[in-house]
Amino acid sequence: MLLKSKGVTEIENIRIDLDPARRDEMMARTGRRSVPQIYIGDVHVGGFDDLAALDRAGGLEKLLHAPI
Repeated sequence: MLLKSKGVTEIENIRIDLDPARRDEMMARTGRRSVPQIYIGDVHVGGFDDLAALDRAGGLEKLLHAPI
């Protein structure tokens, strides 16, 4: 809901519980086992707590509007 409130309309959900290869890929990329793991573009934000902290610090808007 946080991302939708910021105008994000497209969110790709990868169901790692259904795809063990993708789970292994996520763990290799992030070093974490928890879900969700949030990426904005190529930037790994972390989990929801990290996303909320980024928003409180004013960094989420900047990241969402950064040139690709």
